[in-house]
Parts: sequence; C-alpha cells; structure tokens
Amino acid sequence: MNLLQNLRTLLFYLALCLSAVVWCVASILVGPFLSFRGRYRFVAQRWCRAAVWLARTIVGIDYRISGLEQVPERPCVILANHQSTWETFFLTAQFEPMTQVLKRELLHVPCFGWAIRLLKPIAIDRDNPKEALRQVASQGLERLQQGVWVLIFPEGTRAPVGEPGKFSRSGAALAASAGVPVLPIAHNAGSFWPRLGWKKHPGTIDVVIGPPMWLEGEGPRAVAALNQRAEAWVQAQVRELEAQLPAPRS
Repeated sequence: MNLLQNLRTLLFYLALCLSAVVWCVASILVGPFLSFRGRYRFVAQRWCRAAVWLARTIVGIDYRISGLEQVPERPCVILANHQSTWETFFLTAQFEPMTQVLKRELLHVPCFGWAIRLLKPIAIDRDNPKEALRQVASQGLERLQQGVWVLIFPEGTRAPVGEPGKFSRSGAALAASAGVPVLPIAHNAGSFWPRLGWKKHPGTIDVVIGPPMWLEGEGPRAVAALNQRAEAWVQAQVRELEAQLPAPRS
C-alpha cells in the first residue's frame, strides 16, 4: 500500500510540474492582454483548481468546506493557518480575484515567478520586517480598494501540525485601516500534505470558514485584540479538527 501511494505521489508531482510549465508559458503569453480579473482566472484560479483536482484524483486528498455562508459579499482580509502548500492552491481557487503576501524571492523563479508578477502580489522582503509591514499596509489597502481579496498567512511560514505559529498583526492592522473585517479560516491540510518531505496521505481535509471579525474600538490595542480574537478562533478550530483525526502518520 505504501509503495502504491508513493507511486501515486510521484505521478502527482510529475503531473503538477508539467501542468505548471504549460500554464506558466501560456500565462506569460496571454496574461498581459487580459483584464486583471480575467488574468486572475486564467493564470491562477484555473491552475490552482487543477492542482486541487490532481491531488484528489491521484493521491486521494479530498476536502470538505463549511461556513461558506460566512463569506462577506465585499472582499476583505483573509487570515488562515499555514501548514502546507495545499491551502494556497485551495484558497486561490476559492476566492476571486485575490492577492496574497509572499516572499519576494518567489518572483525570481523562472516562468513561475514571471506568471505570479501578473497577479499583483504583495511581495515582501522577510529580512526587513518594518518595511514589509509598511508594504502590506499600503499595497494591501490599494488592493482592497480595487475590490481584491487579500490573503495573509499570519504565522509567516508553514507550521508543523500541532505547533501553531504566533499570528502577526499585519492582517488585523490592514483590515482596521481599510475598514473591512478579517475572515478567519482554519484547516488541517498538514495532516495529509506534510509541510516537509514529498509524501502525501489520502484522506479528507476539513476547511472551516469563521464569522467575519470587525475592529472593536480604536488604536493599537484594538488592533491587537482583533488579531488575538482571530488567532484564538483559528487555533481552537485547528485543535478540534486535528483531535478528530487518527494518530499522526510519519
């Protein structure tokens, strides 16, 4: 069974890489001639849907989502826990159009990085956190005013299952300055798509969308309180989801 699953995982990566090359080349050729919304659908959304489909079809990673009724009509700041690559694919496919905060180095990856540039990402320098915060605040506000969802993984990097990272306040601060809520999202993708290594485990990822959370009050303390509420909700949901799963797999 393990050998069969390993072969499926290898096939998945081959299919994903091949689709990425084809999609990136097509995006670079076609993307500049499309509107931003059309570009998002063509460059990001369709390929990410394909990636989620490949994961389900080849390695058996399915998903179920609850709380869709919580999603507000107008774009806001999405705060999600980060355990794997899967949630990046899924959330990019789910919300449209959307931009996200990512490390600047990704823009330099041949083909892939060139395609990402077409989507107006908020590409930050992690070695300069003060400048990164200013960049998230200014560019994030601009994107929200343009009707674009902003995805932030406030833990900053992928965290091991059972070891959540502390939430940065950048998402809460952006929501406060833009006058929009934060939308907390929790999932247990890391239990099926580990953050390290190449192995994949079949099963069903649970994605839970929480209630929009608004700033209550004014000033830095109110922003900190909003961030703490979002962090507490996400971490409580993740603990509950992980507790429902069998013992961790190696």
